[in-house]
Amino acid sequence: MDPYLHQQSGTPPPFLTKSMEASAADKAPATASGGARRVLLFPLPFQGHLNPMLQLADVLHARGLRVTVFHAAFNAPDRVAGYRFVPVGAGVPTADLVPTGSNADFAGALLRINERLQGPFEDSLREVLQEEEDHEGARPACLVLDSNLRGMQVVADKLGVPTLVLRTGGASCLVAYMAFPVLCDKGLLPPQDHSQLNMPLDDLPPLRLQDMVFSTTTPHETMTTCLERIVESAKCSSGVILNTFNDLEDVELRKIIDGVGVPVYAIGPLYKISSGVKSSLLSLDQTCLDWLDKQEAKSVLFVSFGSLASMDQEELVEIAWGLANSRMPFLWVIRPDAVHGSGNVGLPDGFEEETQGRGMVVSWAPQQDVLGHQAIGGFWTHNGWNSTLESICEGVPMICRPHFADQMVNARYVEEVWKVGFELEGKLERGNIERGIRKLLCEEEGGEMRRRADNLKDKATRCIKKGGSSQTMVDLLVNCIMALPSSI
Repeated sequence: MDPYLHQQSGTPPPFLTKSMEASAADKAPATASGGARRVLLFPLPFQGHLNPMLQLADVLHARGLRVTVFHAAFNAPDRVAGYRFVPVGAGVPTADLVPTGSNADFAGALLRINERLQGPFEDSLREVLQEEEDHEGARPACLVLDSNLRGMQVVADKLGVPTLVLRTGGASCLVAYMAFPVLCDKGLLPPQDHSQLNMPLDDLPPLRLQDMVFSTTTPHETMTTCLERIVESAKCSSGVILNTFNDLEDVELRKIIDGVGVPVYAIGPLYKISSGVKSSLLSLDQTCLDWLDKQEAKSVLFVSFGSLASMDQEELVEIAWGLANSRMPFLWVIRPDAVHGSGNVGLPDGFEEETQGRGMVVSWAPQQDVLGHQAIGGFWTHNGWNSTLESICEGVPMICRPHFADQMVNARYVEEVWKVGFELEGKLERGNIERGIRKLLCEEEGGEMRRRADNLKDKATRCIKKGGSSQTMVDLLVNCIMALPSSI
């Protein structure tokens, strides 16, 4: 029996249901003017963080709450009808706030975002609070913020606004972040010797030391500070919201509940329980869906490495010829900025002719629609959490190529815990790529991964139905928000 998968699929286990009886199910009254309570949200201004927050906003709005979205003035999300959007930090320097390239300092960028937006956010929040009190006679119920925005949480605390934290990564990632200081105290981080990297971490199975090296370019002190603030944001909140579901990460959810000391709400997959609202910072190519309609079922490999990861030209060439030599149909997403140090993307000579009719290259794709298409048989991914969760929930097995942050943790779980994919390790080389593709799409081992992925898909479907664990957690979350005081 796999200890990582709860056996009673879709039903809340005892460690999540024990708080239900004590839950303050009595909803707080409406505002003095008779209107619905308002909830404030503040997402991190990157693609993989904007969408889960807007999906959460959609879920809360559908339950009767009004929505105000604070957002960084740069990388502003698409506007949603019925929501109020408040830009923060217009005019602040942004050149080093959007990390790009293989040497990008993501943790440093997160700290700089907090530093530069904290003051402007305080001004904006004061203004919104005053408006609400003047027009509605009550303050907003709470601020839901991305867990990377600890600085905004400090502002909210100062102004008496309760906070909830949204973790856009998996539960396993937060468990790893919580364990980071202990590994530092033991002298294991940062690694002193390359030979240590493959060391298994007995307290964090199935992780190895190398999976805890979240960046090879960020200074250790910067990474330590960044992770400390993420964990602090959870512990200092009124509750932690996770875009995952119990049957996928029940062991890790238990650890989080024990570690943060506040209520934990596993309400994912958010994209399945929202009405489909999403915001894309890149232009979507919808023509790939028409192309997929013409392909055989479960025959196509979808290749996409997310909105931030990049590669060098040599890696691009090896990927191209690995795809071509596999003789398998593919849909490949190559962002305009996908090759670092280059203003354009150049596919190798002869590639288009070799793959004509069985391959398509686009600059960006509607990923959820693609993964849910019957033609997709596998996903070669960087293992950002959104991509990993969407692949699992659509029953699509994975080839894993993690780059930074939580991606190594996610890839390790895909291979060793859920067993719905495998990591393509080492230097990218066309022969190894070809073998990996054929293993996933053509061989029995890949078929077994697909069957396990289908099983997890079924569990995800049950979790979001009425009475399922995720829907139950949404009910508890809304009750929590409604029960927060309307004034201080």
